[in-house]
Amino acid sequence: MIASLKGKIELLGADWAVVNVGGIGYKVFISTATISQIQSVSEVKLFTHLQVREDALTLFGFITIEELGIFETMLGVSGIGPRLALALLSSFKADELAAIIATGNDAMLCTVPGIGKKTASRIVLELKDKVAKSWAATPMTAGAVDADVLAALGALGYSPTEAAKAVVAIPKDPAMSLEEKIKLALAGLSQT
Repeated sequence: MIASLKGKIELLGADWAVVNVGGIGYKVFISTATISQIQSVSEVKLFTHLQVREDALTLFGFITIEELGIFETMLGVSGIGPRLALALLSSFKADELAAIIATGNDAMLCTVPGIGKKTASRIVLELKDKVAKSWAATPMTAGAVDADVLAALGALGYSPTEAAKAVVAIPKDPAMSLEEKIKLALAGLSQT
């Protein structure tokens, strides 16, 4: 198994990079977050997951071991393949995704293209306890309020991904009102 690669970046695509290691170029599929981090460097180290199928060997790469961990955890959910797990990591940072799952906020998972209500519910059901233990995330009781914040931001014209990222950045204070959460989310969106 190929556990990591360290080498020079030869090419970058929309969701992949070619990493030259000792004269051999490895095509590695990566998240958009990883692409943004490696665009300005010439050499990179990626932690990898090798998917072995009957007709292909596919490498998926991650800047941090935490990203790799949540990716491999996601693969344990029935119906979630590596491309969908990578799409989740393109929409959320590893710790944000862990917090979303641990808090049972399936509405935020539904903002990722390819994730419907049924799939989001399955992810939360199968991974909530596992992610909460391994990531030491504390469940938040305001999941319904966060869904209301998402809806409000959507009504104001923000994309589901922008809204989800803004909601994840809000401090997790159960005493905070809906209006305060919306104000904080809007403040976060205005800074980006």
